[in-house]
Amino acid sequence: MSRIGRVPIVVPPGVEVHISEDNHVEVKGPKGLLHRQLHPRVLVHRNGTTIEVARRSEAKLDKSLHGLSRTLLYNMIVGVTTGFEKQLEIVWSGFRAQVQQKTLSLQLGHSHPIIHEAPEGLEFELNRTIITVRGIDKELVGQVAANIRSVRKPEPYKGKGIKYVNETIRRKEGKS
Repeated sequence: MSRIGRVPIVVPPGVEVHISEDNHVEVKGPKGLLHRQLHPRVLVHRNGTTIEVARRSEAKLDKSLHGLSRTLLYNMIVGVTTGFEKQLEIVWSGFRAQVQQKTLSLQLGHSHPIIHEAPEGLEFELNRTIITVRGIDKELVGQVAANIRSVRKPEPYKGKGIKYVNETIRRKEGKS
């Protein structure tokens, strides 16, 4: 049995979880509302303040969906209570960033500024060279942070570009 899938999820106070017959899950908490359609091969049961995820059979597809569905549901609960954030760092002195309302403008050595609009439920914060992407949907936060990083990935010779704060860049030696 899946080690992750069999762990019950404890629903904290102040969070409402609604599970319909067709596995549509809606989680409402202090930070917002999330909903997701889980795969029909997964069974979701609510027992008081805990939620248990089970699978219909021992088929390979059911086993792979078991832990995934449990993790997706857990991330929804964590998102509406505490939220998620990713931090990116701009490395190089000539690169600039600005945040205006829900728009991130990056000047990264291109002939034009690159503009990212924050999707619904996300916000950008800028502290000198650190860009923080914050929201309640873990998948959306990670995807937007990856899109920002993909504009100018860190290169291995000088290390300039946009990198995650905890990321280490393997440096190469230049020509000698």
